Amino acid sequence: MTPESGQSPIDPNKIAYVYMQMADHIAERISKGELRPGARLPGERDLAAEYGVAHLTARRATRELRERGLVITLPAKGTFVAYPESGDSVEE
Repeated sequence: MTPESGQSPIDPNKIAYVYMQMADHIAERISKGELRPGARLPGERDLAAEYGVAHLTARRATRELRERGLVITLPAKGTFVAYPESGDSVEE
């Protein structure tokens, strides 16, 4: 999830919540197509290690992404990038 330079995109000096910076970074990757619909995100502890934050911060970032409708979490399965809403609803 981090840039190629190996540096975390989180700026602790920025006047913004760390979880929001993390959620914004992941949302940007989704909008750029780096994370495609259906892609599984790493677990919260792995995300925390990747971004250099506490696992509860990663959990809050994941919750923020769910609230934005960008990801869905399936218990015991993981968190996945949501498919975009469309006018055509397909029943499975």
